[in-house]
Amino acid sequence: MNFQQLRYVRETVRQGLNLTEAANTLHTSQPGVSKQIKEFEEELGIEIFERRGKRFAALTEPGAAVLKIIERVLQEVDNLKRVGSEFQDKRAGTLTIATTHTQGNPPQLAQMAIAGDADIAIATESLDHYPQLLALPAYTWHHCVVVTPKHPLARVERLTLEELAKYPIVTYDPAFTGRSHIDEAFTMRGLKADIVLSAIDSDVIKTYVELGLGVGIVAAMAFDAKRDSHLRAIDAGHLFRSSTTRVALRRGVMMRGYAYEFIELFAPQLNRKTIDKAMAGGQENYEL
Repeated sequence: MNFQQLRYVRETVRQGLNLTEAANTLHTSQPGVSKQIKEFEEELGIEIFERRGKRFAALTEPGAAVLKIIERVLQEVDNLKRVGSEFQDKRAGTLTIATTHTQGNPPQLAQMAIAGDADIAIATESLDHYPQLLALPAYTWHHCVVVTPKHPLARVERLTLEELAKYPIVTYDPAFTGRSHIDEAFTMRGLKADIVLSAIDSDVIKTYVELGLGVGIVAAMAFDAKRDSHLRAIDAGHLFRSSTTRVALRRGVMMRGYAYEFIELFAPQLNRKTIDKAMAGGQENYEL
């Protein structure tokens, strides 16, 4: 039994049981991966994978148990390397941060953090749905409605969902920036929102509002009165549930000192003591 065999099993699972993709990722040959896994199975006296011909079809029940142990063992090996790096030079190393709009949607970011491809993931949706991650709340925010200065809604003193539902709406893609709270609000009032365009970027939404495509719903912090002087913002905090942006970390990973420092710069309430306490608590997520 060796670490190479453990890595081959883990990567094969990560690549959807595709041996060719696993071999490419590990910079080795497909027959070599297959041979090492077979020898590992023979040593353990179990089959880790169900096979259909030469292809892997699924994890067996004992294979699933083995995989959990492999993940823990390899994670601790990585932690040993991190200990060495931390005490050799506290200021040197690599910090990989996965965020929406640049690296992918929230579920993709979660998988990056789980796989170890990112040290930290930051997003509003989904991160607190994965038991492998600790999702820490960074800050809470709400939506606002944006319209052109001459739009009828610009003259409304207190906006209602009924008024908003009369107009075509331009807002976020369902996977991003609190869109689920928007859909939920209309559904609970028995209203149907006329979403004519979905986007992942607030500037795109505001541009289409300016062009007259519809009324925009964006994160309130995405509206700048000086920069967006050609538009008007209407408070919508009373219409839609507030959203929480979270910082997600893979459980059981030893974090470098500069990772703690970055998180505290991003969300000052998340200091090292708070993070370590939450990590030791074992909850699926943590609320301040």
